[in-house]
Amino acid sequence: MAGPLEGVRVLDLTSVVMGPYATQWLGDYGADVVKIEPPEGDVMRLSGPMKSERMGHFYLTTNRNKRSVVIDLKAPGGREVMLDLVRTADVLVYNVRPRAMERLGLGYEDLRAVNTGLIYVGGIGFSQRGRYAARPAYDDLVQGMSGLPWLTRQAGADEPSYAPLVLADRLVGLQLALAVASALYHRARTGQGQKVDVPMFEGMASIVLGEHLAGELFDPAIGSFGYSRSLTRGRRPYRTRDGYLCTLIYNDKQWRKFLEVIGRPEMMDEDPRFSSQGARLANIDAVYGFLGEMLAMRTTDEWLRVFEQADLPAAPMYSIEDLKNDEHLRETGFLGDTLHPSEGPIASIANPTEWSETPPVMRRHAPRLGEHTIEVLRETGLDEATIEGLVRRGVVGVARS
Repeated sequence: MAGPLEGVRVLDLTSVVMGPYATQWLGDYGADVVKIEPPEGDVMRLSGPMKSERMGHFYLTTNRNKRSVVIDLKAPGGREVMLDLVRTADVLVYNVRPRAMERLGLGYEDLRAVNTGLIYVGGIGFSQRGRYAARPAYDDLVQGMSGLPWLTRQAGADEPSYAPLVLADRLVGLQLALAVASALYHRARTGQGQKVDVPMFEGMASIVLGEHLAGELFDPAIGSFGYSRSLTRGRRPYRTRDGYLCTLIYNDKQWRKFLEVIGRPEMMDEDPRFSSQGARLANIDAVYGFLGEMLAMRTTDEWLRVFEQADLPAAPMYSIEDLKNDEHLRETGFLGDTLHPSEGPIASIANPTEWSETPPVMRRHAPRLGEHTIEVLRETGLDEATIEGLVRRGVVGVARS
């Protein structure tokens, strides 16, 4: 079946994680994503482990459903090749600083002159309207500036730390993919292309502030910063007799049921700390401390059976190995195995959304560097002699056999 974005061509000038992750979503939804790479390729191709040169594991999981074209945009003739591609594109996504695009002659006004309907999307570090406009941005920097390490210390860590995954890139990458889809819908209704900026700093700040402004949301403030339930030291996987258990006992019904299960039903009425959701939140450290003491008395499997019978939310704490081997994820087809043309057998991670009519599918494996250069240039109308000349002069590159 064709995906919902079938017929949309996306020129992907992004590298690292945020942009490639966003454009992979567009490719999963059926867009023809043409990944434009410099001669050295996307830097994440070098992030090992890897079996083949420039085919690192990180690259493989953020670049499926794309075609790779190598263009040296700084070489004489490189910009002209790029403009040929822009003329038939619907979307262009980049994630270098806007001034770098302008220096290449690929700013919005330059490209709108050859394609008025183009949706020109920048996955940038900071809004260009503020003093940070020219700053570089990477995931660690944006995590730090959006308060995530500060939050880890507020939550009880000895030292502030980053989330142990490239979190800002992926979250803001989803915002970027949503912006592209929305701009395409607007163009379908009006015929208008436009320039869209998706800044990482503001994107992450919107997520963090939405949860942790707390009492400072109001003027005058009615409390301090920080959502107390998220920051309490008790919000963690709970130690059991033989491992850990993840649970969220939240509303009055759930707490009443849990207290019945452990033989303490009177606490709901007699202990004011447990009497309501607001009271529990105001005494969250004590409430979660009590929960931890109770859960330490039985094994993980015992609690899982008890919680299932009582219809209380609970789950085991997985390792990454557990996640990879999860039977549910295998049954649903989310995890599987596939044969990559150059890398051999690899694990496959499906797009997590499910559609009744236009489901996302993997049409292409993550490509080798320059694998589709000649194929895509032929589609622009360039003849074989011209393409051979571009290859010979190093303006474009092709995959090694």
